[in-house]
Amino acid sequence: MRDAVAAQRVIGLISGTSMDGIDVAVADLGIAGATTDAPTIELAPLGDIELAYPERLRERLLAVLPPAGCTAAELCELDTLVGQAFAGAAERGIAELAAGKADLIASLGQTIYHWVDAGRCLGTLQLGQPAWIAEATGRPVVSDLRARDVAAGGQGAPLASTLDTLWLTELAHRDGTPLAALNLGGIANITVVAPGSPALAYDTGPGNALLDLAARRAGRPWDAEGELAAAGTPDRGLLDRLLADPYYQQSPPKSTGKERFHSGYLDNATGLNAEGIGTEDLLATLVELTAITVADACRAHGAARVIASGGGVRNPTLMRSLAARLAPAEITTSDQFGLPAHAKEAHLTALLGFLTWNGIAASTPSATGASGARLLGSVTPGLLPLRPSGPPSRSVKRLRVI
Repeated sequence: MRDAVAAQRVIGLISGTSMDGIDVAVADLGIAGATTDAPTIELAPLGDIELAYPERLRERLLAVLPPAGCTAAELCELDTLVGQAFAGAAERGIAELAAGKADLIASLGQTIYHWVDAGRCLGTLQLGQPAWIAEATGRPVVSDLRARDVAAGGQGAPLASTLDTLWLTELAHRDGTPLAALNLGGIANITVVAPGSPALAYDTGPGNALLDLAARRAGRPWDAEGELAAAGTPDRGLLDRLLADPYYQQSPPKSTGKERFHSGYLDNATGLNAEGIGTEDLLATLVELTAITVADACRAHGAARVIASGGGVRNPTLMRSLAARLAPAEITTSDQFGLPAHAKEAHLTALLGFLTWNGIAASTPSATGASGARLLGSVTPGLLPLRPSGPPSRSVKRLRVI
C-alpha cells in the first residue's frame, strides 16, 4: 500500500446479538493519499474464522437477556469469561490468519444490553474485558466502541454505517441510485447511501433474533437452511400483530435489540392464538416479519440494490422472501464486492479500531444521530508503551477493498 499512513495489521473481534460465538477477521489497513483531498482507506482481508462459545457460556449469556434479571456477580463473571474467550480467539487469529504478526486488536465485545427509552439511546453495555485480550496477546486493544457515540447523543448503532458509507459512496455515485447495505444479524440494520445525500442507517427490527428463539424452543440452535420455515405457512393474524409494533413507524435514527425482541415479546404475540401455532408456521411467519420490515425500509429510501451480509444470508428461505419483497430491487451479498458476508462485521470492527488508533473520527452522525463525529472507544495498552501512529489524518473519504 502506497500510504502516508503505513499499513497496519488489525485483528477484529465481535460476537453478534445471536450470541453463537466469536467472529475473527484479520486485515491489513492503510491510507492512500492521506495528504490529499480524497484520502482512501485500503482494506486487504487476510482471512477469518468463526469460533463457537463454550456451550455453558452461551447458555449463561442467553439466560441473562431480558426479560430475565442479572446480578452484579453474574455480570462480573460473564465479563471475565467473555474476555477470556475473546483473548483465545485473538490468539488463534494471530497464529492462524495473521502469520504471527498483528499491530492492533479491536473488539466490539458481546452486547448484553442496549438501553433505549422513548427512541433515545441512554446507554449500552458490551461484555468482554479487554485486559484479558491485551494480556494474552501483548497487543494494544481498542474496545468499548459504542459508548462515545451514545454520550454524544447518538444511538451507538449501527456502527456498520461507518464502513458502508466509505465503501459504497463511490458505487452509489457510479450507479446514480441509492444503495442499501443490509446486515442480517440477530437484529437487522441497513445503511442507505445515496448520491449527494448524507448516509442514513438504523436498525429495521428483528433479523434472526425471534427466528433463533423459536428454533431453540423446538430443540434446535437455529433453523438450519431455513428448512422448518420453508415447510410452514405464515399465520396472517400473528404477522399483522407483529407488524403493528410501533417501532417500525419510528423515524430514524433508531436502534433496538433483544431488550425489545425477546422471549416475552414472542410469548405475548403468540399467546393471542388460542389454538396455538406450530413450529413451522411460526418460523414461516417470523421469516415474513423480517423480510417485510427490511424490504419496507429499503423501499422507503428508494434503494435499487441491496447488498446483504450477516448470518441471515445463510438462510435461503429468508433470502428468497427478501428477494420477492424487494423486487424489482436487486439483492446480492457483500461477497460479490470483496467482503465475506459472514465476516463483514468483524472487518468493520478492525476498521473502527484502525481509525481510532490513527486519530480519525469513526462515527457517522447522520446515521447514528450523534451531535458530531467522534473518536470511538478506549485503548488498553499491550506489553509495550502506547505509540499511536502520529498526528491524526484528515477525515477519510472512501474505502477500497483490495
